[in-house]
Amino acid sequence: MQIELSGRRALVSGSSQGIGLAIATELARAGAAVVVNGRTADKTETAAAHVRNDVPGADVVAVAADLASSEGAEQLRAEVPELDILVNNLGIFGAKPVLEVDDDEWRRYFEVNVLSAIRLIRMYLPGMTEQGFGRVLNIASDSAIVTPVEMVHYGVTKTALLAVTRGYAKAAAGTGVTVNSVIAGPTHTPGVEDFVHELVGDDQEWEDAQRQFMKEHRPYSLIQRLIEPHEIGNLVVYLSSEQASATTGGALRVDGGYVDSILP
Repeated sequence: MQIELSGRRALVSGSSQGIGLAIATELARAGAAVVVNGRTADKTETAAAHVRNDVPGADVVAVAADLASSEGAEQLRAEVPELDILVNNLGIFGAKPVLEVDDDEWRRYFEVNVLSAIRLIRMYLPGMTEQGFGRVLNIASDSAIVTPVEMVHYGVTKTALLAVTRGYAKAAAGTGVTVNSVIAGPTHTPGVEDFVHELVGDDQEWEDAQRQFMKEHRPYSLIQRLIEPHEIGNLVVYLSSEQASATTGGALRVDGGYVDSILP
């Protein structure tokens, strides 16, 4: 299957590192003009340079804006008024006993993990429906389905994101715009490396720590390893393409078989 995204403009929120940066890179590799985003200009410009280095000749723009706020979203829109592909990747996570998560932290998680996506969809979906093409992809998590006891607050926000996806897919019905969630499984990023060491200790080599983490905390993974970020990017590229025109309102898994379900 030859996937060609030339002529499409894509934004990946929270793409200065990790999964978001990998998604931006794979979209650029498929020919899309890509907008990378982060909160600070330095990190965002560095991410754009990374994409250009991996994909020579890539059309990449860096926009520094805090999309966890309405002001940041408006700032982004002023610089990028129209999109063909919106990837809502921005998110935060962290381990904390659920009885210790106070109201302010619950609000912060919803603001970053849920409302940031809603704001951007609300901004860009009308333009997509008017032109008769658009792709909205919300990066969810296996934690949306298998709520992790060590970070219930994170899991709840990712569950909410699945409902947001289904609702906006209905709002876009019959327009040529698709709205989907990508359920990412345990993925190898710098932040996850820190998280793994936090749970299993920081006195081990990375491979040993990863092996212990998967055995003790993610034992149902069928690939028995962390997913590499570009593997998530590959699914995003497909769902952004013309070939995925009949896939909408779904929650598609790239989770290494972690979620014990026969449904996508």
